Amino acid sequence: MPQFDRDLVALMRTALEDVMSRVPPEVSNAATKAFLAECILKAAAQGHTSYNELLAAATDHIQTVMTMFS
Repeated sequence: MPQFDRDLVALMRTALEDVMSRVPPEVSNAATKAFLAECILKAAAQGHTSYNELLAAATDHIQTVMTMFS
């Protein structure tokens, strides 16, 4: 399991909160947040560690979330 430093964890949290603000209210729930957090974690584990890369990793899955959780 990858180890992430404190700064990267903070950046991942910020990206998650920012992407959750883009999720439509009708699918904004704990399951959605967990799914998008997993997208961000996977991206970071693959070496994508900039804010923009992490945000894109989750944003790219908003449509999937809408299909899964609506």
